[in-house]
Amino acid sequence: MMSSVQCNTRAISSFLRQYLKVVAQSDQGPTSLFSTKAKAFTSQAIMSEKKRKSTSAAAAAAVKEPGAKQQKLDPTKEKGWLKDSLKQQRTKNKQMKFNRKRLRYTSNTERIKQGSEGVLYWMSRDHRVQDNWALIHAQQLALKEKLPLHVCFCLFVPKSLLSTLRHYSFMLKGLKEVEKECKALDIQFHLLHGSAGDVLPGFVSDRELGAVVTDFSPLREPLQWLEDVKKTLPKDIPLIQVDAHNVVPCWVASPKLEYAARTIRGKITKLLPDFLTDLPLVEKHPYTAARTAKKVDWEKTLASLQVDRTIEEPEWAKPGTKGGVAMLESFIDERLKLFATQRNDPNAAALSQLSPWIRFGQLSAQRVALQVQQCGSSAGPAVASFIEELVVRRELTDNFCFYNEKYDRVEGAYEWAQKTLKDHAEDKREYLYTREQLEKAKTHDKLWNASQYQMITEGKMHGFLRMYWAKKILEWTSSPEEALSIALYLNDRYSLDGQDPNGFVGCMWSICGTHDQGWKEREVFGKIRFMNYKGCQRKFDVAKFERKYCSKNL
Repeated sequence: MMSSVQCNTRAISSFLRQYLKVVAQSDQGPTSLFSTKAKAFTSQAIMSEKKRKSTSAAAAAAVKEPGAKQQKLDPTKEKGWLKDSLKQQRTKNKQMKFNRKRLRYTSNTERIKQGSEGVLYWMSRDHRVQDNWALIHAQQLALKEKLPLHVCFCLFVPKSLLSTLRHYSFMLKGLKEVEKECKALDIQFHLLHGSAGDVLPGFVSDRELGAVVTDFSPLREPLQWLEDVKKTLPKDIPLIQVDAHNVVPCWVASPKLEYAARTIRGKITKLLPDFLTDLPLVEKHPYTAARTAKKVDWEKTLASLQVDRTIEEPEWAKPGTKGGVAMLESFIDERLKLFATQRNDPNAAALSQLSPWIRFGQLSAQRVALQVQQCGSSAGPAVASFIEELVVRRELTDNFCFYNEKYDRVEGAYEWAQKTLKDHAEDKREYLYTREQLEKAKTHDKLWNASQYQMITEGKMHGFLRMYWAKKILEWTSSPEEALSIALYLNDRYSLDGQDPNGFVGCMWSICGTHDQGWKEREVFGKIRFMNYKGCQRKFDVAKFERKYCSKNL
């Protein structure tokens, strides 16, 4: 008899395969931009609305295999039901084995140093305790060797306009929750001050730790941190990296740079039976450290940071895993049923809003996929649409950044895109704006201004509008290089989910045609896909959005 985990994995794998075969037949649309939110619709690139609905519905029906449990949307459920459900699921699957394909050794040694005093999880990208494959593996190593378990985070604030209160407050409040949860589990949490290469190796030696496990990011700064630690970490200490962010580990999904969603989709879906499983519980650790961690004064820490405090925290996003789980619950209960048909309407409450928690690793994308999938037929075609973006298109962005060192430069675009942008670099622009004018939403376009104002005040922008927003920057600046630089600056400075592979690839798609195809050639854009104001008016009530967000006081 199959276990519930096997049934669940088999069901979602079958579901995705059938749905994504259909998507692959007309896959010229854009990748998921900036977050798992929206996907542009063009008549040449997608099926007709009627056909799309019918095929998505058929795919959703495929998830109803014998033995696969379906969670119906129940309006009578009490608030907080998901928190209790997750605890039950993790406890039930606490004996689940760790898939060793999720890890890779970045050191020459693989054996834990004998006579050591503990195992360390160096938390970097994934700021959570539960549903964290890196911490799960670290605890399993510590249990096997009967050693205490430690977690550390290296706090380093670069001197940059991108270092804002908005981002660091969200991050630190999430880490405060991590510390509290670790304490309840007899896991020692340490906040180290400084870059990882400077402070982590010394900490490992001082505490006589026998192994270091860390998580994975494809961006150049975290990759450099990893190299810095490798250089100074004692040679007899194994350094193990676990991809705790992607459902299918980035280096397993593909060994090379993928051209588009259609080229990586089959590779990912083929591997889902091995990786899209439930996650075991991180338990109370039975081996206590002789030297306990110093309690962190989080308020003092936040107050001491040299960050731009004019970029304030948004009210809508509650930091930490608890806040992320609450947002996921509200998405499943209230918005998921609207996702398939209304996700491209900025006036509709149809999006998940989960990108900040996923970006900071406070919420596991794998857990999100499992919970949304369990809604099954109750949410109809929305499940297929959402998981396509959450799994395939989001993980495509990690692939792009990992295998393309120039992921944030025009030189990192495809050859055809670089050529067409160069051919049209000298085209006359009807409007030219400086970075300061754009930052303050001082353009002739009310929709663009409203979109920018939403990002400044709320720390988010609707996914459909982010595409329009970035493309207009290309149209209104003197060169593609300037356009990309400004788009990334604005997104990374103001958006709560900025400084993330989704953001880099979103801007590259909009301005440089990454993961897209060539379109009808026109002034300024060349063969890069074009979007305009009238097109937006055909999609949604533009005037309504403008009335809500246009401000004369910015």
